[in-house]
Amino acid sequence: MSLALPPLIYHRCYSELDLPPNHRYPIGKYRTLYQSLLALGVPESHFTAASPVTAHALSTVHCPDYVQALCYGKLDPKAMRRIGFPWSEQLIQRSLTSLGGTLQTAEHALTHGVALHLSGGYHHAFANAGSGFCLFNDLAFAAQTLQQQGVGPILIFDLDVHQGDGTAEIFQDNPGIITASIHCEKNFPARKQVSDWDIGLSPSCTDAEYLEAVSQSLETLLNWYQPELVLYDAGVDVHQDDDLGLLQLSTEAVAERDRRVFTSCRQRNIPVAAVIGGGYQRDLTALSNVHLQLFKAAFTVFGSSLGREIKT
Repeated sequence: MSLALPPLIYHRCYSELDLPPNHRYPIGKYRTLYQSLLALGVPESHFTAASPVTAHALSTVHCPDYVQALCYGKLDPKAMRRIGFPWSEQLIQRSLTSLGGTLQTAEHALTHGVALHLSGGYHHAFANAGSGFCLFNDLAFAAQTLQQQGVGPILIFDLDVHQGDGTAEIFQDNPGIITASIHCEKNFPARKQVSDWDIGLSPSCTDAEYLEAVSQSLETLLNWYQPELVLYDAGVDVHQDDDLGLLQLSTEAVAERDRRVFTSCRQRNIPVAAVIGGGYQRDLTALSNVHLQLFKAAFTVFGSSLGREIKT
């Protein structure tokens, strides 16, 4: 099968957030990534605009009192500091839009076999609290919403450098949604939750060791659970130049990681919906190049010639 281009989900509001000077979150990376894809020849018309979900819809995974307090700016200041962003209406709208985008990405993947979101991966958000730049958990929201529609089992395969603690906690008693996290053990969060599959790697982990852990884990999980959908958090904070990552992976290793994930899913005809996850280099061009490896892998594995034009 040849797929001209996988569905791509984006909204300009992802980078439209006023943050204090020198804030460590690289809010401009979403726009830079979008512009990089346009420069590679992806038509502007190919992108699907993400649509925000309602605050009420979040009750599928989040406590209504938490949602209401956060959406109306009534959350305790200490709880906002744990999230890491100053409150604004802009922040809430951006978060609701990103949740909608991940759900749309998953829906497109079920139809087309693959889809990618130029945001997402807010896996530190718990049912009743936000943390680590995550207000609401888009992965959990998408998985829970689709499960309620009869899709399942669903595998959340999280390769961000930080453990997906919020996702693990939300689904600890839900056997139909499998949580898997391969992360740097000596990194945020200090207190890890228990996923269905956890591998904590040493900061000294080599490219080869990392790729072996990813391949063996994914093969095992796909064989065991035979999911109907994979939600893939392709965080690039595993990269050697990341400000918050602690691992030392090369760009080539990130590219190979993403290629292996897409290849394994495609060989089994399992739809895969990917989100870009974490990445914290201050050089947005360099950071965008690492995130681009996800798109290169998808374009290549699913048959688009654009995959050959993105250089590592």
